[in-house]
Amino acid sequence: MSRAVRALTAAAVFVIAVAVLGALVGAADLSPWGVVATLLDRIPLVHLDTGLSPLERNILLQIRMPRVVLALLVGGLLAAAGAGYQGVFRNPLVDAGMLGSSAGAGLAATIGIVFLSGLGGSVVPVAAFLGSLAGVGVSWFASAGRRNTATLLLSGVAVGMFLTAAQTFLLQRESQDLQQVYSWMLGSMATASWTQVNEALPYAAVSILVLMVHRRHLDVLGLGDEEAHSLGLNAGRTRLIVIAAASLAAATAVAVSGLIGFVGIVVPHVARRLGGPSYAVVLPLSLLVGAGFMELADTVARTALSPSELPIGVVTAIVGAPVFVGILRRSQVATE
Repeated sequence: MSRAVRALTAAAVFVIAVAVLGALVGAADLSPWGVVATLLDRIPLVHLDTGLSPLERNILLQIRMPRVVLALLVGGLLAAAGAGYQGVFRNPLVDAGMLGSSAGAGLAATIGIVFLSGLGGSVVPVAAFLGSLAGVGVSWFASAGRRNTATLLLSGVAVGMFLTAAQTFLLQRESQDLQQVYSWMLGSMATASWTQVNEALPYAAVSILVLMVHRRHLDVLGLGDEEAHSLGLNAGRTRLIVIAAASLAAATAVAVSGLIGFVGIVVPHVARRLGGPSYAVVLPLSLLVGAGFMELADTVARTALSPSELPIGVVTAIVGAPVFVGILRRSQVATE
């Protein structure tokens, strides 16, 4: 069995294990066998006596499982988007935040909370989704040379700083909404529902499909644009497609969970360590590891201070920040 197959198999087992753990853990004391039997009973042609009451089944299937599925979806999207960005820019320290995605989502969500909250509960997710895509779009068109990845990154940083400044100005004028805005910016799965899952799935499916189709193209881009052209790959078009798909994935995740840091940077790096440098493996492995990591982080977030909850962004930062520092140190050693 090859290294890549072993890594993908282990990641798949990890995802299943943390999903079951997430279903088992919660404020309500549900029978472990009853939880597992209820989940297996949902498989076609499988019929088991779960032993759970109707109320307990509702707690499991309508409260815990939407949260588990949404956490898996968000983690996979953020990690796959990070891997896509890192492949395009040939830099393991790049994620969606460096192209204005997070800043655009933050400003748009703040506008939704401050001015549009009376229109209904779906305003903030929609605003964050559109703002995230708009941030990346402005960064793309602001770059002087679209084929120059360094210029695009610098444009993204500049656009992000401007959008963050605009958000800070707005918060200063509307300080009564600070708590709600900061709660959203730290990320949460507390309001997870099957409706959110169903709304996110089409965008998630399209973005992941496009990224997976182009995963081998990222290996070719890593050789340089001239070499890619000599091998018959349109580097500019491929770069635009991957950036668009990664931005859609990140925007979808942000819309349903808020801003959650470090996943897009750290998980692809872990995937490379486990499965090797080829993006044919890094992308699917990032998808699985990111999904499992996010679900595990969410389980910790909702149980560590029970009955209160930690913001999930705090948990990912506690784990991700030391790993990110390690990546920086190794990168510095490699360049010396």
